[in-house]
Amino acid sequence: MKVTEYFEAAKDKTLFSFEVLPPLKGQNIQTLFDHIDPLMEFNPPFIDVTYHREEYEFKKLPNGLMERKTVRKRPGTVGICAALQNKYKVDAVPHIICGGFTREETENALIDLHFLGIENIMVLQGDVRKPDRDFIPEEGGHTYASELLEQVVKLNKGSFLDEDLEQADATNFCIGVSGYPEKHMAAPNLDTDMNYLKQKVDKGADYIVTQMFFDNQKYFDFVRKCRDMGINIPIVPGLKPLTSLRQLTILPQIFHIDLPTDLTKSLEKATSNEAAKEIGIEWAIQQSKELIDFGVPTLHYYSMGKSESVYKVASAVF
Repeated sequence: MKVTEYFEAAKDKTLFSFEVLPPLKGQNIQTLFDHIDPLMEFNPPFIDVTYHREEYEFKKLPNGLMERKTVRKRPGTVGICAALQNKYKVDAVPHIICGGFTREETENALIDLHFLGIENIMVLQGDVRKPDRDFIPEEGGHTYASELLEQVVKLNKGSFLDEDLEQADATNFCIGVSGYPEKHMAAPNLDTDMNYLKQKVDKGADYIVTQMFFDNQKYFDFVRKCRDMGINIPIVPGLKPLTSLRQLTILPQIFHIDLPTDLTKSLEKATSNEAAKEIGIEWAIQQSKELIDFGVPTLHYYSMGKSESVYKVASAVF
């Protein structure tokens, strides 16, 4: 079932959904199941599975020279999606990124997902590869999420890169894209970023999931701007409960977001990570309740491999 169909079936009821990280290479998938199991109490109709681009690591050789190695620390998104759908009987939403893939490799991955009966995907540019400072696409790959989106739309129409294919079945993906209430880090301003989002919607995006935010007014303003521009597809708020004192500075640094003054003042008074976590949970509960009153289609939580805080928030809200 498509994500947008779940929204339509729920009518005015707000759903619960969340995002998981693939386990680190070498870990057992049971660690992921242990993270997901408690959250199934809240009946998520779908679970997002992220994908992390390869990284460069430098290893010092005995002769003193440095060897650059390419590593993928969290592989297995396609396999994990299959495992989730089999174990939990929910729809998995894999994240498909530009970075690290040629167009041919992207097409092959999409065909694999189609074979597995996966109907939903999120298309994203992906993070900058470490230790690069700027996004560098794979040779023969996509630079922007809008280009990747175009490829998926073509597959949905039965248009493959290999024009000699015979009896090729069109895919039928419901396509999600990202939105940034406080603008994308690479955008010069919010208006320009909104124009890029409008382009993705015009090219065939079916729904939007926002970057995390901690001030609901930023989301409300973002939705209003979207509607004023003729963007009328569902806009899902992305939420993350704060879980440590370090996140007071690291989240704004990584995600280029602002933390509200009231939240910051409360966290500055916290004397331990446990106290900070409780403040983060309470803030997320109030955010969630206000967003439900606003009528959002689902509350989408970025669990980042830790379900305890999300569980406490959901218990208070659903």
